[in-house]
Amino acid sequence: MSSDPRAPRLAVLIDADNASARIVAGLFEEIAKIGEASVRRIYGDFSGTHLRGWADVLSTYAIMPHQNFAYTAGKNASDIALVIDAMDLLHSGRFDGFCLVSSDSDFTRLAARIREQGVDVYGFGEQKTPESFRQACRRFIYTENLLPQATTPDASGPADPRPGAAVRPVRIAVPLIRTAISQLDDEGGWVSLSGVGQRLAILASDFDPRTFGFAKLSTLVAETGAFEVRQLEGRQLQIRAKPAAAKPGAKA
Repeated sequence: MSSDPRAPRLAVLIDADNASARIVAGLFEEIAKIGEASVRRIYGDFSGTHLRGWADVLSTYAIMPHQNFAYTAGKNASDIALVIDAMDLLHSGRFDGFCLVSSDSDFTRLAARIREQGVDVYGFGEQKTPESFRQACRRFIYTENLLPQATTPDASGPADPRPGAAVRPVRIAVPLIRTAISQLDDEGGWVSLSGVGQRLAILASDFDPRTFGFAKLSTLVAETGAFEVRQLEGRQLQIRAKPAAAKPGAKA
């Protein structure tokens, strides 16, 4: 009998009106890093042509479409259906986590309610997604980072993102990384890079090196120029913040 632990069982619920079919390959690759996508459902009105992109990939990725006709303008039956299904799946007790794919802040309360039940929520949406929804999730992944060619394979430098995948300046990451180090510091300033990565995920649910144009946290850290990096035996990487530069005229 195998002693390997079972991968977390995930329910993937996609809001077709607020997610592009172009992310589908990257989406399920990212979800595979978290666990097993046991349920794959997508919600929208597939009777028209505006969701043709999703209709073309449903069978390839074994996504179950849930048709919701838009009988009344301004009323989103798809959102309601998604929420109802999410609650049914939650109370079944069969899932370790939910993946909510949408940029719509209307799902903020749903994400919060699922987490109140002690179940993890992973959000997937565009960078325009309101902060309320991003922070309601345990982790939030920007879908711009899931587009093909979003990051360079060798991670040796900034990515060449596709149009729409806005890359943030690396300086924005520095204060957050410093905060993570300060919360872990117990060896003269040196902390493990993996520990920093875990702390960053707690400090900011949407932190991702790819948002700054790098595939790896280590490359992002090196690019900032604000941290020292050393490698221990066993290839473990450690980092610490460089001393702040003295201001002109300051006393020694």
